[in-house]
Amino acid sequence: MVQKEQRNQFKILIGLGAIWLATALCDRLWFSLDQSIPAWDQADYLTGSLNYWQALQHPQWLSGQWWANFWQLSSKIPPLTYIATAMIQQLFGTGIEQATLVLLLFSAVILGSVYSLGVQLFNSRVGLWAAGLTMLLPGLYRYRLEFLLDYPLTAVVTLNFCCLTVWRRKTFATKLKVEKRNQLATTLIWAILFGLSLGLALMVKQTALLFLLTPILWTIIGVIRQRYWGKLAQLSAGLLVSVLVFGSWYRINWLLILTSGKRATIDSAIAEGDPALNTLDAWIYYWKILPYLVSWPLLLVPIVGLVFYVIKNYPLKIKHKNSPVFSSISWLAVFLIGGYLLCSLNINKDARYILPLLPVLSLLLAYGLNQWPGGWAKNIRWGTASLAIVLMLLNLFPLGGGFFTQILSPRVQHPPYLGSKWPHPLVIAEISQTSPYLRTTLGVLPSTPQINQHNLNYYGALDNFQVYGRQVGTQAKQVSQDVRSLSWFLTKTGDQGSVPEAQATIVQTVEQSSDFQLQQTWHLPDESTLKLYHRNQPPIQVQPLPQLSHSLGQIQLEQVTVPETAPPGRPVPVTYQWLGPWQQLQSGIVILTWQPIVGSSQYQWLHDHGIAMGELHSPQGLQLDGKSFRVTERTAMLPLANLPTGTYTLKATYLNRQTGETYPLAVPTVTLKIDPVAPAMPAPELDLITQLRTLSANLPQGPKALEPVFEETGRINQYDPIQDYLVQADLAMQYRLQAAPQKLNLAYALAFSQVLQEDAEGAIAAWQRVTQLDPQNPYAHAYLAFVYLYNWQPRYAEEALKPALALNPNIPEVQALSGIAALLQGKIFLAWQELGKIKF
Repeated sequence: MVQKEQRNQFKILIGLGAIWLATALCDRLWFSLDQSIPAWDQADYLTGSLNYWQALQHPQWLSGQWWANFWQLSSKIPPLTYIATAMIQQLFGTGIEQATLVLLLFSAVILGSVYSLGVQLFNSRVGLWAAGLTMLLPGLYRYRLEFLLDYPLTAVVTLNFCCLTVWRRKTFATKLKVEKRNQLATTLIWAILFGLSLGLALMVKQTALLFLLTPILWTIIGVIRQRYWGKLAQLSAGLLVSVLVFGSWYRINWLLILTSGKRATIDSAIAEGDPALNTLDAWIYYWKILPYLVSWPLLLVPIVGLVFYVIKNYPLKIKHKNSPVFSSISWLAVFLIGGYLLCSLNINKDARYILPLLPVLSLLLAYGLNQWPGGWAKNIRWGTASLAIVLMLLNLFPLGGGFFTQILSPRVQHPPYLGSKWPHPLVIAEISQTSPYLRTTLGVLPSTPQINQHNLNYYGALDNFQVYGRQVGTQAKQVSQDVRSLSWFLTKTGDQGSVPEAQATIVQTVEQSSDFQLQQTWHLPDESTLKLYHRNQPPIQVQPLPQLSHSLGQIQLEQVTVPETAPPGRPVPVTYQWLGPWQQLQSGIVILTWQPIVGSSQYQWLHDHGIAMGELHSPQGLQLDGKSFRVTERTAMLPLANLPTGTYTLKATYLNRQTGETYPLAVPTVTLKIDPVAPAMPAPELDLITQLRTLSANLPQGPKALEPVFEETGRINQYDPIQDYLVQADLAMQYRLQAAPQKLNLAYALAFSQVLQEDAEGAIAAWQRVTQLDPQNPYAHAYLAFVYLYNWQPRYAEEALKPALALNPNIPEVQALSGIAALLQGKIFLAWQELGKIKF
């Protein structure tokens, strides 16, 4: 008997393996034929996987700071899919075909989970058929050929529901008050597996809760009603395990998750014209598209089988609510109905958002398919499955039969693109060859599925992370700053895609400006033309020095060029020319102080920045250590508005960001006369660190200054996609504060930089310094309290707010922070009091 059971299990395992292998061969054939370019979301997710792949090249498993940076690589979207894909790419190399191999892993998870559910709820035959159907449902095979999060989410949600189902059945099947030790161990193991899989689900996408919340609550209520307190403890332990899995990422990124939620749901829904929740269409949207996700044969034939079952068994079993079949179907209904209603409650609608319901639905379909009576039932089952296979092949490959699929399986046709290749790698190569030693931000002005900032950014990441694509020119008031801040732009003729009104203005500005030249053009498969523009005189230029100059051991400031006179408070053009070995240039931050030749040194301005603004990039495959280069920076600085008339000169210090080494730099003779009546000279855009310091000067004004400050910060973050300017500013200001610890403006700038880097501990220390230097400003204390709350330290936040409340107890934002701090400490009455005082 045992041998027979083992043989059956082996056959089932072979069957599941065969289904997976056939699916894998079909999918890989599709990917090998497809020549398309990933669209917005797909390219963005592929780039996320490369970011984690890069981080895993040199892991530091025991470093807390490394883990914090690791979790911050994806600050809005949970990173499990990225991490799994990064590991796949570690084995098979980087690229679209390699990255999509991870989808085969998730297919295996779906197959195993659905089969296990079928065994638990019905029998092994239903489980095997349900597993097979999951590979034939159009909604699933359509999206397992796209690198999106919805198919991985479907896999881990099904896995979690499977673990919960096994634990639940073992729990409620136990009638004894005292379980045997082995039974207790088994249920505890499944509770832990439930917690692990729940944590994994929430590390794929937050919307996992839309599908899992109802069955989890249903189970908790059932356990409480039965008074299974030991089981409730097990379930609580499982939930705690899930927190251990997802907690680190959510703890670090919770604020950005909340702030980005509106854009991802409400704004997207409005832009796409999704129905409002107070309309019937919002609640039947997914019901109407169900036949497309399932196909008519796989929907109707099982339904007829279920009807046969009801007719045959209603008097005997269905009426008896304790029958195993009724209990199983009821449990599936809890998942399906709860998930459907919560998904419908989400205002942002899309067919792929409801995919996690399909594997569970396949169990009902498989059960119905196996309920056909008579000797021809087997022919019905296999005929339906064969028809589903034919429809899948016709939908996925250019084999004809369009009329056939439009009737039986409409709206899911997804053949591979077999046309001409798109020139994305050529665009990246052109930029990299023109500026081989620089990291480049490319302004991508069109936004079509084939040409957009995300897929240009992805191909730049594939090419050693040298070129980053960003969409600029989205706001009319920022167009001139965007044009002045970037040296490379991409435009196209014809359809511009989903772009704002300001896009036409920036396209015209770039294409007609004498500051730019047309670098290269490409004819696209859609018969439009792609145009790459480059600034005639880039702000940063890098030249290798002859071999005789390689003996340079330290950085040298070769030349400084400024106008003879300039007014205070206005940008002044300045050109710096640096010489030195590559390693020191790339790691170098220069501490530049323009100070009066005669008079008090308190009248000065700063121009600290990384050499080449931190944009030096080592070309792949070239050995640059020991070689020397000349770096020319054409930028602008900002003398303070209150400077007295006089002649100023430059003092310079080199700071190595890697080693902390510093040494003074010899400065060539250079002077600049500040004169209020001098005409302002045309100047480039200010460097990003100067802009950051200028913005931080508004922080003492409190909330009224925050919106414009963060709007401007969002703009300049586009120009430096890796936000290296924040690291430069951080190191430069810490260096200066060591020498002048009382400089309040530098303290605010440092604290602001730490906040933008999401460095909670560093931000707390920086704001503590600010409160010591600016103790009479209630907003300084409020900022410190906010960072404490961000770091989940409400008690310290409450202490930090006491001076602010003493200085001005009527500031609504301070009252709100005080109420939140009390609430997080469980002081409900105090929180109610504080929040009740708010009068906006």
